[in-house]
Amino acid sequence: MTSDLSENYKKAYSNRVGFGQRPALVLIDFAHAYYDPESELYAGVDAALASALRIREAAHAAGVPVVLTEVTYQEGGINGGRFFEKAKPLHNFIKGRKTAAFAEGLVPRNDEIIVSKQYPSAFFGTSLASTLTAGGIDSVILTGLTTSGCVRASCVDSMSHGFRTIVVADACGDRHPAPHEANLFDMNAKYADVVSEADVLAYLSRLKGGARA
Repeated sequence: MTSDLSENYKKAYSNRVGFGQRPALVLIDFAHAYYDPESELYAGVDAALASALRIREAAHAAGVPVVLTEVTYQEGGINGGRFFEKAKPLHNFIKGRKTAAFAEGLVPRNDEIIVSKQYPSAFFGTSLASTLTAGGIDSVILTGLTTSGCVRASCVDSMSHGFRTIVVADACGDRHPAPHEANLFDMNAKYADVVSEADVLAYLSRLKGGARA
């Protein structure tokens, strides 16, 4: 069945858009909540963060802008709307709670853009799209948590804003492999190119060397 599904999708959805000329790297919601065993959001996604951090270093070395997103709410979630009402674990992102802080190992740098958001997409209700456009960015490399939630929402909005969109499978994570794999499959079919860490590192290395993909 899986083989049949893959072959069926290839008939219509086998296209690749490729890397752009001026990318930005986005690390989506790598928060302590996903690494705290006491949190409802605990996901055990250490490998995804390790991958994202390696890509982040390569991006800086290549002169590629880096964006970190965080989910943050006022006490009581008054600015969270229906999302906060529906998804109970979002209380972990109330400002000041340890679970809302960036995950251990991810310390923002002065030259990185921090986007605070209240909804799944890094683009919805934020200045991210206009900031990237003003900087001449034509493509977005996405990493982060979770694959089925904020990564997917950001992927769809990135494409909708006209950016070539790349999702790094190794640098994304979810609380269960099924939604992780299903959403990578679907994003690759319709909205983005899903690639490996090795693919992205090779691309960034070419940018560092002065070449353009």
